[in-house]
Amino acid sequence: MRLIASDLDGTILHRDETISARTVAAFAAARRAGLQVVFVTGRPFRWLDPVQRAFGHLGTVICSNGALVYDLEGERVLASHTITGAAVAEVQRVVRIHQPQAVFAAETLTGLLLEPGFLDDRDRATALPAVTETPFEASRLDAEGVVKLLAKTTGIDAEAFQHLVERELAGLVSVTHSAPGVALLEMAHPEVNKAVTLAGYARDLGIASAEVLAFGDMPNDVQMLAWAGRGYAVDSGHPLAKEAAGRTTASLHEDGVAQVIERLLAGEPV
Repeated sequence: MRLIASDLDGTILHRDETISARTVAAFAAARRAGLQVVFVTGRPFRWLDPVQRAFGHLGTVICSNGALVYDLEGERVLASHTITGAAVAEVQRVVRIHQPQAVFAAETLTGLLLEPGFLDDRDRATALPAVTETPFEASRLDAEGVVKLLAKTTGIDAEAFQHLVERELAGLVSVTHSAPGVALLEMAHPEVNKAVTLAGYARDLGIASAEVLAFGDMPNDVQMLAWAGRGYAVDSGHPLAKEAAGRTTASLHEDGVAQVIERLLAGEPV
């Protein structure tokens, strides 16, 4: 193995925005041993504070489910794939045929745009109340560059929601989900997912998929876990992630990722 790629939330990052000391030590040891490390997350680049607190300015992070590559050391966007305002409008039209009550949010290169009604009580208990809700305007979306479009509904779960709309949205956006207990779809440029961007990143380093060890926990990790030479889902993860990986390590709370890295560095099979 020459490259370790890991999801953040639910895989190594706890709900309180911390990463355990054991996990931090395992990644640090991997870097000292000469392995490349890249984090691959659904988070926007503005929400990487937990990574910086744990690891400092580690290097490159693949954000927004592969739609954006961010240089954490230089604090700059290296590459992005955006969705046009016209595509966003068409996604809204299709989704609302099936779920008229659906509301949308857009992660852009400059901020987070929320339609009125997107925030619920749980959201308002976080930092999100500082974000202003406003109707989407295609010209603004084009100007800011949408890297991830979110659609939220009620009355069904996320998998059922995805099943309802995914076929009609094929070719327009890619569709996945990662928020436990919320019917929240995450959509990006149709040619983008975590695996696609990770593959390009590895290729630029001269690293083949067989030399990549990847960790994840949710459906938005599926392609990455299947692509990597060694994919591991944490035991606390989603069944689809476990199926795609074909391998399971201990849960987030048991430092499952750290356990695998420790075995790798000890020369044990992984």
